[in-house]
Amino acid sequence: MQLGEILHEGVIKTRLEAGNKYEAIEELLDLLIEAQDIPGDLRDHVMEVVLEREKSMSTGMDHGVALPHASSEKIDDIVGALGVAPDGIPFETLDGQPARLVILLLMPRRNYQGHVRTLAGIAHLLANPGFREAVINATEPKTILRLVENAEKREGLFKQ
Repeated sequence: MQLGEILHEGVIKTRLEAGNKYEAIEELLDLLIEAQDIPGDLRDHVMEVVLEREKSMSTGMDHGVALPHASSEKIDDIVGALGVAPDGIPFETLDGQPARLVILLLMPRRNYQGHVRTLAGIAHLLANPGFREAVINATEPKTILRLVENAEKREGLFKQ
C-alpha cells in the first residue's frame, strides 16, 4: 500500500506542537482518533505497542525523518498520520538530526510482507531531498497529499 492511499487531509498536520518524539507520536495518534481512523478506546493499546517498538529500536531515520510504526492484532487496516515539525523534534535519528517529518503507521499484525513493502515504499519516497523540503514547506494538508500522490505516480512505487 502506498502512503497516498493511507493518508487523507484529516491525518496530516503541517505544524506539530510536540517537543519530543513521545509527544509527536501522541499528537499523530490523536489525529487518527479524531479522524475516526481508529477507535478512541484503542488509544492506550496503540501507544503501548508503538512505544514498545520504539524501546526496541528508535524509528528515527536519516535526513530529518522519523517513521514510528507498530503492528497490532486490534488494527484491521493500515492507517497512518503525517506531521511536519519545521524546526525539528529530537527523535534519536540515525544521523542525530532532529526529525522534521514524522509519519506514524499502524498496521494489522497479519500480512507482514505487505508491511515491509509499505515501509520500503515510504522510505524510498522520503529519500528524495526535494520531496522532503516540499512537504516541510507546504502550509496545507491537501498540498502535502498532492505532493505524496504525484511523487508516487512519478516513481511507480511498490503498488500492491
